Amino acid sequence: MTEQRATNITWHPHQVTREDRERLLGQRGVTVWLTGLSGSGKSTIAVAAEEALVSQGHLAYVLDGDNIRHGLNKNLGFSPADRTENIRRIGEVAKLFTETGVIVFTSFISPYRADRDLVRSIHGPGRFVEVHVAASVETCESRDVKGLYKKARAGEIPEFTGISAPYEAPERPELVLDTNRQSVKESVDRLVGYLEERGCFAP
Repeated sequence: MTEQRATNITWHPHQVTREDRERLLGQRGVTVWLTGLSGSGKSTIAVAAEEALVSQGHLAYVLDGDNIRHGLNKNLGFSPADRTENIRRIGEVAKLFTETGVIVFTSFISPYRADRDLVRSIHGPGRFVEVHVAASVETCESRDVKGLYKKARAGEIPEFTGISAPYEAPERPELVLDTNRQSVKESVDRLVGYLEERGCFAP
């Protein structure tokens, strides 16, 4: 699905640069890609981090896996090919956010390393932060807020990551949040602190 099919098109440049927008906002646009098993805490951490940054006067936004599948990617299922296209599309959308100077948190299982590496390459150096929200299958299954693990164990959900489909954990993420042990607040504090260290709030 990455084949260029449109013809007779020309890239139209902007007069306003990314740097112009970042100076306006007083921050650097970056995509914070939270990856991990269902139930690991990705969405909870992303939403809490968004709230923390906005309360400090920064512009942030969450792109959540389930939410995106209600609209932009509602025509995609959970086959390996559809998962890859799901991540490719959201990677392109996230890049648009970063080019406007927004700090965007994405919450996607994104089980395949190759797909996450593709998104990193789309963004370019310094604009992509891979965060492994690390929790064991046992921890996630004990939470099972949405009842998905129970359905997966019963065979009602095919190709469920961690049960009947693989999850390839990041090998060299910028940050690991161990939600087996860390509270949401501890994870958010560490994440926001990391972004501050990277200079995301002072372009």
